Amino acid sequence: MIDDTLNSDAADLDPSWVADVVRRTLDEDLGGFPGRDVTTFPTIAPDAVATAHLVARADGVVAGLAVVPEAVAQVADRFGLPPVDVRLVARDGDRVAAGSVLAELRGPTRVLLVAERSLLNLASRASGVATATRRWADALEGTGTTVLDTRKTTPGLRVLEKYAVRCGGGTNKRMGLHDVAMVKDNHVVAAGSVTAAVAAVRAGYPDVLVQVEADTVDQAVEAVGAGARFLLLDNMGPAALAAAVVAVRALEPTVGRVELEATGNLTLDVAAQVAAAGVDYMSVGALTHSAPILDLALDLLPGD
Repeated sequence: MIDDTLNSDAADLDPSWVADVVRRTLDEDLGGFPGRDVTTFPTIAPDAVATAHLVARADGVVAGLAVVPEAVAQVADRFGLPPVDVRLVARDGDRVAAGSVLAELRGPTRVLLVAERSLLNLASRASGVATATRRWADALEGTGTTVLDTRKTTPGLRVLEKYAVRCGGGTNKRMGLHDVAMVKDNHVVAAGSVTAAVAAVRAGYPDVLVQVEADTVDQAVEAVGAGARFLLLDNMGPAALAAAVVAVRALEPTVGRVELEATGNLTLDVAAQVAAAGVDYMSVGALTHSAPILDLALDLLPGD
């Protein structure tokens, strides 16, 4: 079962989390708090004012735009400068073309230049994940199969990257080791069997959802018999995947609905074929671990 509360329209970025990640990102760039910019400070007068556009340099889907006003607000506060006026032109989840203006900013030039790289790093990363996810969501449209993310995220940015997956039309799986039990191959080896591993999890944490990774049809059937109602069908070829789906679906009149996920080495060119096997989900680690950034830039307007 997937936690739908993570994927609802209300599941936006937590402002306190955004503030914290921006603070840490600025500290990294400025060398601590309040820090310094040894290029901008001597070259830009404190009272200089400019207008800037946040621009997409490539086609894609945007996400994480909340970091833009947060970054300039924190920089202004750090250095006692007036606030920047930010007008967001695009919204998270929007498809944009190269050259599109995503936001307009006007305020102290020092603030704009100090905040530039920090806000770009975060928004470009999130937008890259959203763009990669959108390709999968488009490929699976109409199949009845949904693309899921994984825990293969950038350390410290999981909240942002999983939010970006939602912006791109994907669905979040578990957030971490704490909210859903996932019995994988190493757990089975350590426990002795799928049945033993599932029983141990249920005894230790009876209130959590249990998912089981199955490498074979026999393991899938065993997992259902052990009480699992969500299976990861891992690295199965087309014939084995189809056989596993048929075997599990045949059990459903007795055990009830079982959700099935295909996982392992999935690519866009086989997405429709895998979906046709009858799985509910495909989990794709590449959404987060391999998505290139969406190239964004902050351009000062001339003659201001």
